[in-house]
Amino acid sequence: MMRWLTLVFLLLLGLQTNAATLLARVDRTELSLDETVELTLETADGTAFGKPDLQPLDGLFKVSGTRQSNQLAGANGEAKAITQWQVTLQPQQTGYVVIPPLQLGDARSEPITLHVTEPSAGDSDLLAPIFIDASLDQEVAYVQAQVLLTLRIYHSVSLYDDSTLSPLQMSDALVERLGEPRTYEKDINGVRHGVIEIRYALFPQKSGELTIPAQLFSATTVAPATGDQYGSRFGRSTQVKSPTIPLTVKAKPAEYPADVPWLPARSLTLVEAWSPEPADAQLGEALTRSLLLKADGLTSSQLPPIGSTEVPGLRSYPDQPTLNNEITTNGVSGSREQREALVATRTGDFQLPPVEVVWWNTLDDRLERSTLPGRNLLVADNPNLQQPTIDTPDVPEQREARRLWPWQLSSALLALTTLLGFGLWLHARSQPAVIRTVQTGPTPRSLLDDLKRACLANDTQATRHALDAWARQQPETLADMAARFEPLSDALDGLNGALYSETGQRWQGEALWQAIQSLPARQAGDAEREASALPPLYPR
Repeated sequence: MMRWLTLVFLLLLGLQTNAATLLARVDRTELSLDETVELTLETADGTAFGKPDLQPLDGLFKVSGTRQSNQLAGANGEAKAITQWQVTLQPQQTGYVVIPPLQLGDARSEPITLHVTEPSAGDSDLLAPIFIDASLDQEVAYVQAQVLLTLRIYHSVSLYDDSTLSPLQMSDALVERLGEPRTYEKDINGVRHGVIEIRYALFPQKSGELTIPAQLFSATTVAPATGDQYGSRFGRSTQVKSPTIPLTVKAKPAEYPADVPWLPARSLTLVEAWSPEPADAQLGEALTRSLLLKADGLTSSQLPPIGSTEVPGLRSYPDQPTLNNEITTNGVSGSREQREALVATRTGDFQLPPVEVVWWNTLDDRLERSTLPGRNLLVADNPNLQQPTIDTPDVPEQREARRLWPWQLSSALLALTTLLGFGLWLHARSQPAVIRTVQTGPTPRSLLDDLKRACLANDTQATRHALDAWARQQPETLADMAARFEPLSDALDGLNGALYSETGQRWQGEALWQAIQSLPARQAGDAEREASALPPLYPR
């Protein structure tokens, strides 16, 4: 009884701890001393009242404003009320400044570290009501490598929400916009400025000198209030241009191999995953191998395909690759995932070759190679598959033994046939003259009808079961029929590919049914060739 009470108490304590959670996040972690940062505090505790205690921020930050909002969010089919507080902070010192844990009732947030730098010396000359500052993260870059362009629009006057920015278009470079614009505030010479920050990732397509064109920002400024009794405030249309920026684009280095794709990246990783584990490989069962290539500073479309596994005795059924782009503080991070199902046609030891990707490290300016080492894959017998016994080839001693005493062998055969004939005669005398035959089990015609319905319904699993049942009634194995009739072999490969990949819902069974109908009869000489053939992957 005491143990049950302790368990209930721990569960209630865990629920209370989960409810009393105060999450904290910021819109950026790097800023200058004269800029502001937006701190968001969030809780889903419906019993929390009041506001978070902001007293620990004194001396570290100046609190410019606090806004509260309430919203509903769904989780596990249930609606939860979430309360948020947006706090605008301006740091009071440079260096690494920590936002300390803040408390709301019994809940406490985690600390957050910010990097605060000194204000730029050039800011003192920028006194226009609206101006644009554009900068690149590097002045020299390799062709097709990522270059980050940051555009900041400063305004010391209020703007209507009709502001627009002309699109950045370049004929010699690919342009990717990095997320939505960010807004914050910055103090320049004692004047508070609003800042609109837009970031782009540029990928120059040819070497030489490249010019980043100017962009046009159009907005309507809010005029000061007048004595109009209706309180109308008419604005003035304003346009400003960003400066043009030169960029030097270097060609591919001479030491880079000419027979591999050119991959200039900040970092690159190559990993693999298996399902199930390779140590559990069995004959006739599919192993799914996933290869993930991820590069920081390249889009997913720039990543080359990774070669599929080509090993004798292993059939490969690749899926469509999965491409994904992620926006980070360093720009674009592209990834390419390739999955393939591997099915062994025999037991034994398979040596998978290593996988290597050559790329150029733009941070260290050197050639790099990311490699997955070769793997030894051991495929064991599958107890669920009843493999037929393979007769071992004759040796000279066995052939000599069969030639001994032929008259004794013939006498024994004659005696056996005599006894068998006498037994059949006795059995026939005890049976009635007419015996009504009773059909037991499915007939070959019904099995063929089941196979036809499964194929025309494009059902891969039902087709596999119906095909195995039909093949058991045939005088030869399914593998033998596929070996002598190529359309049937191609149709079976398509069915196996659909079973061992995620494209099974798009499989069409019309081709398999046509191959079954068009299957020619077995020739007389095929029986002799069966003795030396390898066992089929899916026996009858």
